[in-house]
Amino acid sequence: MIAIEIAQPGGPEVLRPVERPVPVPGDGEVLVRVEAAGVNRPDVMQRMGKYPPPPGASDVPGLEIAGTIAALGPAANEGRWRVSDRVCALVAGGGYAEYCVVPSAQCLPIPAGLSMRQAAAVPETFFTVWTNLFQRAGLREGETVLVHGGTSGIGTTAIQLARAFGGEVYATAGTDAKCAACVRLGAKRAINYREEDFVEAIRAATAGRGVDVILDIIGGDYLPRNIDALAMNGRLVQIGLIGGARAAFNLTPVLQRRLTITGSTLRARTVEEKGALAREVETHVWPLLAHGTVAPVIDRTFPLARAADAHRRIESGEHVGKIVLLVQAPATLTPSPRP
Repeated sequence: MIAIEIAQPGGPEVLRPVERPVPVPGDGEVLVRVEAAGVNRPDVMQRMGKYPPPPGASDVPGLEIAGTIAALGPAANEGRWRVSDRVCALVAGGGYAEYCVVPSAQCLPIPAGLSMRQAAAVPETFFTVWTNLFQRAGLREGETVLVHGGTSGIGTTAIQLARAFGGEVYATAGTDAKCAACVRLGAKRAINYREEDFVEAIRAATAGRGVDVILDIIGGDYLPRNIDALAMNGRLVQIGLIGGARAAFNLTPVLQRRLTITGSTLRARTVEEKGALAREVETHVWPLLAHGTVAPVIDRTFPLARAADAHRRIESGEHVGKIVLLVQAPATLTPSPRP
C-alpha cells in the first residue's frame, strides 16, 4: 500500500509517499480501506518532531479516517462490524495511508447523508470538542463560551456544538472575513484579535460579567488574559499550545472567582477510554450530524500524494475548517502475513 512517511523532522517537504505492507488487524481491531483522512495540527507537530506517536502506534501521521472495513481481526467488537461497512474512526496514527488498522471500539458508522470526505473530518475535532467542552468544562444550556481560533477545525466544530446544545458563543479569529464565517456558524459575536482586545470585547458583550467557559488552542500569553475574561465559577479548557507552553499569571482571580483551569490531550488515551468517548459521541452528536444540525466544515481537499501541500495549507493559517486527504486504495487487498 501507499503511505505517507515522515522522512525526518522538518517542513512539509519531508512528507513522502512510500510503499509499505498492508497492516494486519489484531485482537479487537479492524482493517479499514481508507478513502479519506483528516489533516490536523497534531500531524504538523509530529512532522516537526514535537509530538511523537504514543508507544505501539504507527509512525505514519493521521489521526482520523473514513472508509470501508476490509478485514476483521479476532473479537472485533463482538460482531458489530462486518466487511464492507462504512465507518469513520479516531486513530492514534496511520491515517495517511491506503489501509489503516483501527481498534473496533473506536469505529463509528458514517452518519446518514455524510460523504467520505465529510466523515473523515469528524472524529478528531468532534471527539476533542465533546470531551473538553462538555465532559471537562460541563457546558450547560444558557451558558456563555469563548472559542479561540474560531475558524480552525476545532473552532468551527466547537461553535456549532455549543450552539446546538443551547450555549451562547463568542469566538476569536484573525480577519474580518474569518469573523464573518464564525458568525455564520452560530457565534453571537466574533472578535478580530488583530484589531481588538478580546478581554475588553468580552466584557463589553457580557455587561462586564465575562464568559462561563473558554476553549483555547493558543496558550502562552493568552492564559492571564483568559483568566481576566472568565466569569465567576468560569472554566478554562486548554487543548493546544500554538502560542507556547509557558505563561506567568496572577493566581488571585482564580481564588476570588473560583475558577477552574483544566486541559487534556486525546491521542495517548487508552482504547477503552476512546471507545467510551466514541459511544457517547454517537449517542449525543451523531443525530445532529444525521439531521444536518451540525456539519464538518471542509476548507480544501488534496490527494494523498500531496500531503505536503495539505500541511502547507494548514500552516498558512488561511483555512476555514478542515483539510482532508482523498485516498484511492488498490483494487485488491494483499495483507501482510501475521507475525
